[in-house]
Amino acid sequence: MTAIEILQKYWGHSAFRPLQQDIITSVLEGNDSLALLPTGGGKSICFQVPALVKEGICIVVSPLIALMKDQVENLKSKGIEAIAIYAGMGKREIDILLDNCIYGKIKFLYLSPERLLSDLVRTRISYMNVNLIAVDEAHCISQWGYDFRPPYQQIAKLREIHPDVPVLALTATATEFVRKDILNKLEMKDPQIFVKSFARDNLSYVVFNQEDKYKKLIDICRNVNGTGLVYVRNRRETAEVSNFLNRNQIKADFYHAGLERDLRFKKQEEWKQNKTRIMVATNAFGMGIDKADVRTVVHLDLPESLEAYYQEAGRAGRDEKRSYAVLLANQSDVLSLEARYINSFPSSDDIRKTYHYLGNYFQLAFGAGEGLTFTFDIADFCKRFNISVLKTISSLKFLEHDGYITLSESVFLPSRMMFVVSHEDVYRFQIENKAYDNVIKTILRSHGGAFDGFVKINEADLAKKIGISYKDVIALLNKLQSIEMLTYIQQTDQPQLQYVRPRVDMDHFDVDFKYLELRKEILLKQVNAVVAYASSHICRSIQLLNYFDEHNATKCGVCDVCLAEKRAQNENQINDQLDFEIISLLQQQALGLDDLVSNIKIGNENDRIEAIRELLDAGKIKSDGKKYYL
Repeated sequence: MTAIEILQKYWGHSAFRPLQQDIITSVLEGNDSLALLPTGGGKSICFQVPALVKEGICIVVSPLIALMKDQVENLKSKGIEAIAIYAGMGKREIDILLDNCIYGKIKFLYLSPERLLSDLVRTRISYMNVNLIAVDEAHCISQWGYDFRPPYQQIAKLREIHPDVPVLALTATATEFVRKDILNKLEMKDPQIFVKSFARDNLSYVVFNQEDKYKKLIDICRNVNGTGLVYVRNRRETAEVSNFLNRNQIKADFYHAGLERDLRFKKQEEWKQNKTRIMVATNAFGMGIDKADVRTVVHLDLPESLEAYYQEAGRAGRDEKRSYAVLLANQSDVLSLEARYINSFPSSDDIRKTYHYLGNYFQLAFGAGEGLTFTFDIADFCKRFNISVLKTISSLKFLEHDGYITLSESVFLPSRMMFVVSHEDVYRFQIENKAYDNVIKTILRSHGGAFDGFVKINEADLAKKIGISYKDVIALLNKLQSIEMLTYIQQTDQPQLQYVRPRVDMDHFDVDFKYLELRKEILLKQVNAVVAYASSHICRSIQLLNYFDEHNATKCGVCDVCLAEKRAQNENQINDQLDFEIISLLQQQALGLDDLVSNIKIGNENDRIEAIRELLDAGKIKSDGKKYYL
């Protein structure tokens, strides 16, 4: 099938969006390609369609596990075979999935970058018939970018395994410097580069310098119809702002990554279906949420970088209709942004302490831990050692860069199990052990494939069907695992931390000082760019486009700066016309104030009186107390 036939068959579209066709053609011709498409520009189609045209499997590297899971579910719903492998999965589970990629009909293998550190994964990829390597969120590979992920540096190793397979790198935000870094780090050969302008003609960027932000937020929600997104800095604020909006008769809800998974999904769906009008969220919300008719995106705090701001603001108006990206900022925000990032930047001593505490937290001996993955509760960790959460998160990023650990985002992994013995052995065991007969029967009835691979299970459902407690089901499954009848992995929604190499003692622990200084320099540049954007009186769109190296942009005409300029011009024109009219009237005859004001045709009463007063002050007209004359 051709690319357009695949688009029609699986996505129901009759034509590609701008640039999609060019990118797909480049990939099908075997070129390495870099594509910059703004948020909502349809990046995934650019690798999914060509991968379906060609024989073999497409490997997709993505840092966002929630996004990977969404895309896998979407592909499966269209009848396309896809799987995802990420931190938190057991070795045997990964083994089976990778075998399916080599011998089965899988078309897409989604991998988190951490997984590329594993020799097992790389060895198995060498046996696969790979037709394309797609790198999503490619700005993460560049240490000059705003969201650098050290494990992304491993992607080039895929090129060693499959040197002739084309690589497609995709991102929504990258400066010229970051683009060059992406090409370099991915060892691209004669790359084709596709850049869609960062200009969003339908999006009106507005900055309000406000002390009372909540009052302004109410005004915005009342003056702009349709659904909206409000971004706040922390989880506590999401609930506070949402409650405030509801008290003012604006239907709102809140969202953050700490909520229970089903509740997060429910809130998301109600907002997508317009049952909730305003969603107040941390920046965990919005990734992969395809809602075209968002009319406003409001930031109640200064963002950490202009890249992050452009992506988040860009969730407004994907349907190309007039929408608003509003930033509410004041001087104290500027000070707190600067303090927050300077205070959260770790010293080499902070990084050493964090590494030492991690070893104690997981009770790891020196020389142990290589390849081990732990569920990691960062809040509990910081509380136990009385350390700053922000500094700890930053320290963990440096430990990743220096190759000590990898840390994946928090993601919900349901419980899974798989029988590791044959049908006959299970049957014999059931006959000999009546206590386990019921649970095994129920699993076999509900999950036919439990001998071939891992199947998702719900312990509460099993408990209901068998008529025993939830705790008893877990105890039985753990017992069956201990006697090696099955492998059982309990559900989790915590981040996963993996030791890349054995724990070292403090005498052998090194920090890359040069890199530490470089990140500090980059961070300061990003903070300064945000502060400049919020305080400057240059067209907002021009400022953003300049930042992304589009230097010849024209004024947008719809941001707050452009509109203020237009108002000032209009006022000047009105003032000139008022002056002309007053002088023309007084050339004909002297007039009393009431007659003069009522004979003027333009402006309101205040404008007219103000113009008369200014002409008097300038000595262009005179008054004897009763009448005005030239």
